[in-house]
Amino acid sequence: MPLQAQTLGKALGEDLTLHTTLCRREAGHFQKAVKTGEPVVVACTQEKRLFSELAEQTEGAISPIRFVNLRETGGWSREAEHAMPKMAALLAAARLPEPEPVPTVTYQSAGRVLVMGALDAAERAASFLSDAMQVTLWAEGAGQDGGTQERRFPVLAGRLHSLKGWLGAFEVSWDASNPIDLDLCTRCNACVAACPEQAIGLDYQVDLSRCSAHRDCVKVCEAAGAIDFTREARPQTERFDVVLDLRGDKASPTFRSHALPQGYFRWDGQDVSTLLKVRELVGEFEKPRFFAYKQKLCAHSRNTQVGCHACVDICSAEAISSDTSRQQIVVNPHLCVGCGACTTACPTGALTYAYPRPTEQGAKIRSLLGAYQAAGGRDAALLLHSQGKGQTLIDELGRGAQLQVMQGVPARVIPLALWHTASMGLELWLSAVAYGARQVMVLLTHEEAPQYRAALMEQMAVAQSLLNGLGYAGVHFQLIEAKNPTSLDADLQRLAARSLKAVALPSGPATAARHAVQAEKRSNLELVLDHLMAQSPVMALSDSTRPKALDLPAAGSPWGTVVVDGGKCTLCMSCVGACPASALQDNPLQPEIRFIEKNCVQCGLCAKTCPEDAITLQPRLSLLPERQQPRVLHGSPPYACIRCSKPFGTLQGIETMLGRLAGHSMFQGPALERLKMCGDCRVVDMFTDENQVRITGTNLPSKPQ
Repeated sequence: MPLQAQTLGKALGEDLTLHTTLCRREAGHFQKAVKTGEPVVVACTQEKRLFSELAEQTEGAISPIRFVNLRETGGWSREAEHAMPKMAALLAAARLPEPEPVPTVTYQSAGRVLVMGALDAAERAASFLSDAMQVTLWAEGAGQDGGTQERRFPVLAGRLHSLKGWLGAFEVSWDASNPIDLDLCTRCNACVAACPEQAIGLDYQVDLSRCSAHRDCVKVCEAAGAIDFTREARPQTERFDVVLDLRGDKASPTFRSHALPQGYFRWDGQDVSTLLKVRELVGEFEKPRFFAYKQKLCAHSRNTQVGCHACVDICSAEAISSDTSRQQIVVNPHLCVGCGACTTACPTGALTYAYPRPTEQGAKIRSLLGAYQAAGGRDAALLLHSQGKGQTLIDELGRGAQLQVMQGVPARVIPLALWHTASMGLELWLSAVAYGARQVMVLLTHEEAPQYRAALMEQMAVAQSLLNGLGYAGVHFQLIEAKNPTSLDADLQRLAARSLKAVALPSGPATAARHAVQAEKRSNLELVLDHLMAQSPVMALSDSTRPKALDLPAAGSPWGTVVVDGGKCTLCMSCVGACPASALQDNPLQPEIRFIEKNCVQCGLCAKTCPEDAITLQPRLSLLPERQQPRVLHGSPPYACIRCSKPFGTLQGIETMLGRLAGHSMFQGPALERLKMCGDCRVVDMFTDENQVRITGTNLPSKPQ
């Protein structure tokens, strides 16, 4: 792996000394560095454990240590000699401080585990857990061998109603409806031998479909009294900390979500690692609270009308639900797995990814691309991948390149590990392009939920339409789907070798953006748009040739306009009251609907709230400065009272009302005319009309004597 200390040091702004055996012969240099108190970056993840132990054993070691992988991500590659800019980028990002701490979610487990499945298989699994956990079995049939003669574990059975919860808080509900009470059963097998229909198996439950009421089993069980056909079904509920399910994913009831709750495991009876994971779940556990929610920004619902439900639809853990009574969504932090797909799909920024925060991710992207460019790199491509399976594939790809059976990660491809690939979306992708990236690739490993892929494709379509519409040539966003390092290698080589189109138009901004990523999604989008539009070839065209707006795909677009049908709209202002982003506004001086296009998130609440069905959405990006200013969508002159001339409504609204009520028997003659009056004049007219029927004291019946 060729390393150019001078090139790297120049890009990073410090003097670097090349070491080759810091974990062995030159360990003294490392020990000296960790005593300085300054952050120490170790460019080797293979010996992470050894370096950590060495630091612990070094007296006076106070420096925080961060690790970065240069070898598999660039050093072991056919293009290793050209990978210095990428290595500088990775080192620069590694020097950044760790994400700020966030609130945590706590789980407490006492080790009560429920093993569900055929009794023989459940008992075998329980034997591997019983020394570390309190095991209870849920029996569904005897299996091939049936239960053992010795009853080592409590056994539950019956008609299962529900299974819900998470680590430390699983709840199982069922009806104990079988004639055999498993708590009283001694497994003497007398009932099994006595039953003429063989309706009793070695799970010690009666198959009522085969039983013909001979009741021989009751007679032989008289001493224990475990069999009673007259016993009523008893609803029961038990709580467990962990569930090990051997029944398969088609069992019922079970968890149907793609991302299973923490503490729930499905096991095929083969992979021992699953049992090892179960054994570890005793004690108290914490995880970051991965999301932050601001209800005031949420476009989910207004007045029980549901507009945006992107987060509810995309959540693979079914951790997000709708609460229209409170005009918000509800996120269960114990079910949340931290994928961040909800924050990516949210158009308003009401849901944001909290660990790391957008500002921290933006700083990392900016640092990566800045160091890459400072070291002479060109046409950078970001490769977003997961810290789990994605990182494993990249490591295996690097090893394959070192063994010369693969090409390795191309020199201009900069890997960026994320907790989950769905946690970063359109606003950060566009920020990367503004900072100098020419491509953003997202690596999927087929472990993601299907809706994640669809959402990422939608966001990529919007972002690509935007860039191409602004005159930036080429394909900037790509999904890579790989199951193994061989397919990943082929895709990376194909995409990285794809030359950017040799046309007159540039592939990105000539000058990299300098702004920092903002915490608020909409604010960040506006900053990115300002930079991209300022350097756009299309915006440099004359007013007569420049388009007024760019059409965007309907699915996933965070920008757009609202079209109001003036023939239907009565200016009731329901849409104004429903708009969560203040894109729709009224005018206190005269009846009209105003619209600020920059604020519109295309949630659809206005269209669903409109009683006249007068509103449609149009996804687009306006290129006019007026997108930031209020403009009138629809207006109507005020209607003047026919008696006092005071305005009290809109001309269109009153005329519409008169037209609809003209044929009604209750609104004829003077009654119809009163609809043209303001509230005060209407009351006066009713009491001055001689023909108006009134109830007075003289009309009342006399009291009985």
